[in-house]
Amino acid sequence: MTRLVAVVGPTASGKTALGVALASAFGGEVVSCDSTAVYRGLDIGTDKPTEAERRAIPHHLIDVAAPTEIYSAARYAADAAAAIHDIAARGRLPIVVGGTGFYFRALTRGLFAGPARDERIRRRLERVAERRGTASLHRWLTRVDSASGRRVLPGDRKRIVRALEVYLLTGRPLTDHFGETRSPLGAADVCAIGLRVSRALQLARVARRVDEQFARGVVAEVQRLIAAGVPPDAHAFSGLVYRQILDLLAGVRDEAATRALIVRENMRYAKRQMTWFRKEPGVTWLDAEAGGDAAAAIQCVGRWREEKR
Repeated sequence: MTRLVAVVGPTASGKTALGVALASAFGGEVVSCDSTAVYRGLDIGTDKPTEAERRAIPHHLIDVAAPTEIYSAARYAADAAAAIHDIAARGRLPIVVGGTGFYFRALTRGLFAGPARDERIRRRLERVAERRGTASLHRWLTRVDSASGRRVLPGDRKRIVRALEVYLLTGRPLTDHFGETRSPLGAADVCAIGLRVSRALQLARVARRVDEQFARGVVAEVQRLIAAGVPPDAHAFSGLVYRQILDLLAGVRDEAATRALIVRENMRYAKRQMTWFRKEPGVTWLDAEAGGDAAAAIQCVGRWREEKR
């Protein structure tokens, strides 16, 4: 059975530093779980680990895709599983670190590939949403798949449409299909640690980070990528910071408004991350602002390792 540690939680909670601390304490290597850090050249806006951190502790699944590629959750799960098995085979401890919940779930629980998109059904569902509102689709979903109705937010049209599409194509609720998924890790024992942080401290950290990103030249980074041939509609640019910088360069808003928007969007994203990770089973939550999260995490992992001997 493959054993690994995971450090998850919202943005600006200190996951990167904790992952490095755990790797140092237990002879581990970090496997990034970040949907934007996979892209080469997107460095400042993703807050990738520093070169010094990456020299001291091996990091995997960073800079593995060209910014013109579309890197999917399925590809991540396969790549991360391969890296984890390699790390474990060398007698090292794999430590998955990041805040992309969908990637984490794809790795640890697998993905439901499902039927291909059906444009006819999607157009029908979109027409219903336009005429009666997304809430009406959510009520329909709740009637045919109560578990998905509870899991998917009433305003999340994209996921509501997909869940209903699967139901209409297969005659079975999406939740039933989820029960048949398998993790690419195979048999795995995961010690998952979640970091939570107060909104006030998180806001201060996010605002400071945005200021640092601009000071380090995130705007110039985007300009260099575009000059190198990366189109503005590239999937790599769809993440936070980058899509706001593109609007800045297009004259949609000025720098001050762009900075403020990035902070707000980060805080909204952090809320969604916590909603996602709270649903993950078996996570031990630590308070990042307590100052002792590293020591507490090391103790937690130490106990887990002792129990497995």
